[in-house]
Amino acid sequence: MRLLYSALWWVGLPFVLLRLWRRGRKEPGYRQHIGERLGFYAQFRQRALPQLIWVHAVSVGETRAAQPLIEALLKTYPQHTILLTHMTATGRATGQQLFAAQGERVIQSYLPYDTGWMCARFLRHFKPRICILMETEVWPNMVRQCVRAGVPVMLANARLSARSLRRGQRFGSILLEAAAGIDCVAAQSEQDAKRLRLFGARQVHVTGSIKFDVEAPADMVARGRQWRTQFGERPVLLCASTREGEEELILDALADLPDRNFLTVIVPRHPQRFDEVASMISARGFAMQRRSTLGGTAVAADTAVVLGDSMGEMAAYYAACETAFIGGSLLPLGGQNLIEACALGVPVLVGEHTFNFQMISDDAVMADAALRVSSATDMLQQARSLFADNERRVSMARHAQDFARRHQGATVRTMALLDKMIE
Repeated sequence: MRLLYSALWWVGLPFVLLRLWRRGRKEPGYRQHIGERLGFYAQFRQRALPQLIWVHAVSVGETRAAQPLIEALLKTYPQHTILLTHMTATGRATGQQLFAAQGERVIQSYLPYDTGWMCARFLRHFKPRICILMETEVWPNMVRQCVRAGVPVMLANARLSARSLRRGQRFGSILLEAAAGIDCVAAQSEQDAKRLRLFGARQVHVTGSIKFDVEAPADMVARGRQWRTQFGERPVLLCASTREGEEELILDALADLPDRNFLTVIVPRHPQRFDEVASMISARGFAMQRRSTLGGTAVAADTAVVLGDSMGEMAAYYAACETAFIGGSLLPLGGQNLIEACALGVPVLVGEHTFNFQMISDDAVMADAALRVSSATDMLQQARSLFADNERRVSMARHAQDFARRHQGATVRTMALLDKMIE
């Protein structure tokens, strides 16, 4: 199985690189640092590398989730530098933005593709003290090379849905071996821990979700408050991190409303889709303004939709709305993180498909911090009900903040496990 897996990587590599280059048409970051994805690190040769604690955060969500943990590591181990790796250009850009003030104490690289040769080169070059994988990023060959090199591995903020467990079990021995190669797992919930144990993981501890410990930057909150004044007197519905297929459902449902006395702000999850979503909005005849061209001017009274075509400003969008729908949940895509919205006291609407964040979503609904919706039409109706019932909306906002505070502390619990591995 391992030989087949590795062979498929080598056979598919030309197509992977071609896809990378094509994706770079819309996101130039994918055409940069390609050598790192193949195990070459010329840019690091000019300096001696310090002791490294390696944190792998595949994309934007994992990078933001890693922030409290990385800050705790920097404080606890001042003699170490953080090596932060990614797979996506947006993840790398987010890491650069979050840790710019840390200077040389946080260095970034792409993770190489999961072939034994490339992974071995990566480990020989950086010689990390420990490997911390965020959430679900378990690459069999990389874990195997860590075991060979004597690099302990932690899976932090770990989650595993029932669907992912079923899919993973199809691959049998290779993923079981990878799970066995992980020295410690810090799981988000007891359900995640149970599934990870079934997957073959050992030393599984329930520490909670580090995402509850992420604090919204004060400057972003202030920016959102400023936007709110620009948006005018109408209540604001934020459709956050929407995925392909969802915008059409939302816009069609919006077009069917006889009375649209609120402003809709749509923020697609993937930046390469900004222009595509703008075309959808215009094709349905909605008056639209884009965040990138808004500047400091007020939103026009006849604007129906504001397109959030910016990265790294989600906290500002949450601070500028009265209620938020969290994307990825109207269609079977698994949902997105609702914690940031709750922490900022925003009542949340989620669809029925939240299997990637099942326990957190269910708990938020039970805490009256969130409401389940069955469709885009239902979502708009629930939003209108909240806009019309200020007492209910304020109550949900308070419950949302209480829910977020109640679940904090995962970073401290995770650090206690890491201290034993690093000492």
